[in-house]
Amino acid sequence: MSEQVEQREFQAEARQLLQLMVHSVYSNKDSFLRELISNASDALDKLRLEAFRNKDLDVDTSDLHIELEVDKDARTLTIRDNGIGMTRDEVVDLIGTLAKSGTAELRNKLSEAKRAGETSGGRSGAGDVEELIGQFGIGFYSTFMVANTVELVSRKVGESSGTRWESSGDGTYTIVAVDDAPQGTSVKLHLKPEDADDALHDYTAPWKIRELVKKYSDFISWPIRMEVEKTVTGGQERSDSGEVTGGQERSDSGEVTGGQERSDSGEVTAAEEGGEPTVTIETETINSRTALWARPKSEVSDEEYSQFYKHIAHAWDEPLEVIAMKAEGTFEYQALLFIPSHAPFNLFNRDANVGVQLYVKRVFIMGDCDELMPEYLRFVKGVVDAQDMSLNVSREILQQDRQLKVIRRSLTKKVLSAIKDLQSSRPDDYTTFWTQFGRVFKEGLLSDADNRDTVLGLSSFASTFTDTGASGATGEGTGSTTLADYVGRMKDDQEQIFYATGESRQMLERSPHLEAFKARGYEVLLLTDPVDEVWVESVPEFDGKALQSVAKGEVDLGAGDDSAESAAQGDFADLLTWLQETLAEQVKEVRLSTRLTSSPACLITDTFGITPQLARMYRASGQEVPVGKRILELNPDHPLVTGLRQALTDSPPADGLAETAELLYGTALLAEGGVLDDPARFAALLADRLARTV
Repeated sequence: MSEQVEQREFQAEARQLLQLMVHSVYSNKDSFLRELISNASDALDKLRLEAFRNKDLDVDTSDLHIELEVDKDARTLTIRDNGIGMTRDEVVDLIGTLAKSGTAELRNKLSEAKRAGETSGGRSGAGDVEELIGQFGIGFYSTFMVANTVELVSRKVGESSGTRWESSGDGTYTIVAVDDAPQGTSVKLHLKPEDADDALHDYTAPWKIRELVKKYSDFISWPIRMEVEKTVTGGQERSDSGEVTGGQERSDSGEVTGGQERSDSGEVTAAEEGGEPTVTIETETINSRTALWARPKSEVSDEEYSQFYKHIAHAWDEPLEVIAMKAEGTFEYQALLFIPSHAPFNLFNRDANVGVQLYVKRVFIMGDCDELMPEYLRFVKGVVDAQDMSLNVSREILQQDRQLKVIRRSLTKKVLSAIKDLQSSRPDDYTTFWTQFGRVFKEGLLSDADNRDTVLGLSSFASTFTDTGASGATGEGTGSTTLADYVGRMKDDQEQIFYATGESRQMLERSPHLEAFKARGYEVLLLTDPVDEVWVESVPEFDGKALQSVAKGEVDLGAGDDSAESAAQGDFADLLTWLQETLAEQVKEVRLSTRLTSSPACLITDTFGITPQLARMYRASGQEVPVGKRILELNPDHPLVTGLRQALTDSPPADGLAETAELLYGTALLAEGGVLDDPARFAALLADRLARTV
């Protein structure tokens, strides 16, 4: 069959992104090998799982492995696996394009991080770029930092032909069908020349490859093999790495041979002292293949945990917290979980792969088992290795598995306990956690009724007593406060926890609803995340203190004179009645307010009513929600309100009072960030009034 070579171009955005990679946007170029080995490991995991599920699949899984091949003369490095492989369409989708990750947002952030590194002499920016590359999942393209050309050959298990993909990172790539491709995937890198000034090492040196595998991929469960040269001189053996061994060698069978070496062909060569050096080539497994989660935590270094996290999460940041646990009894399992220090870009993407990896007796089962972790903890990465579960499981079976539900409850409590430790003993790390994952974590207040009190206690919020910074603690004068701290600062006569919801802190701090609270020294929580509008409706109280919105129902701040209020009510009775009749289409009631000190009016929702912000959220998700009329509260001490009362009692009443009432309602709506029903009419009325003043 004649090969039909097809040349394609990368997307415009992908082409620019690729140029950033080619021109070395970050300094740690060694990480390319970890990415390629991780991809190979994933392919082997998928093949073994497919072989379990599909008994008719004609494939040999007895020697699944990863192979590294070096050609010093040609300056090439090949990473090869005999895993599941890819079809032509999969190569185009996963390798040939950057459609899923080559967004303008990523490109801009990469450029900004690169500029930051240049302006700071390389001290910053590099780490930022590493995190961006990891979180956007384009690690494969880091190969272009060390290679002039990249060739990929892959054949999917069960397919008769394979696919060759090749690119020099110049904006185009070629793709062609091949008949003689072995099962699996190989990636050949035509390496750039060594350049110490650019942190570009000699990746054909066996010692360097050993060093990188040990650093990044020693824990991979599959054997990583490489051919190495060994020289025997005078009864001693020297390997490529320079290690000298004394005259004895242990063969694969365990036999020890003294001063002899058996070649691959079985020939025994004498290495007598003073004789000619004997050079042989052997295939060695260069990783330890130790399951990190099976080792005691005291025997594992922070560096090993960090590299394992980066491998399974395909991330570049350091883990914020490592959670190792072992359960024995009715259900036996081991777990190694990580709380990241940086949120992935697709944290709020419902189509993103979330969940931890599931193993059964160290056999990979599933890479994104969302049944093991509740959705509000979807940022947690790690592995769970169960001992008593069937290998042949599906997502449908997992949803009904009683053992998995027990494991899920245990893992959830363990993660919440770890977050509590951060909050109590490592406030800076807790601040990092809350900044990155607080919005997601608060979803647990809605979805996890069993742990709602725990989640609420671990949450923190901005308030009128906290500043806008992100210091490492919670409480007065810091960036956030816990509800426990809030309750500890409550006034003696205060029975409720006051809160306000809105789009931004700045808008809330200027809201008319907060005026009396701030004037009388009451702390108010400032809730600005969309999820806040929902969970406050589901959480009635904390520590015996009811949660009360400053913009809903009647609020008693305990500072008024009842007789004076009754007198004011009588003085303004006619105005209240007239306004209620005039604004009957907009409001259900008009009354005097105890919340206002400087604004003329504000709008209040009934105690059990739906706020306008929540209604907008429902409508944005396609749900129509009827919104009832609201209550207009007036400030009896404001000149506009007293002027309206006087104008209404004049004989005859002043002209344009009805229009003034409309303007009063409109300003109250705008002050809380609301949307006018008829902005054009409001603008015309306001322009007319302004014209009369000049």
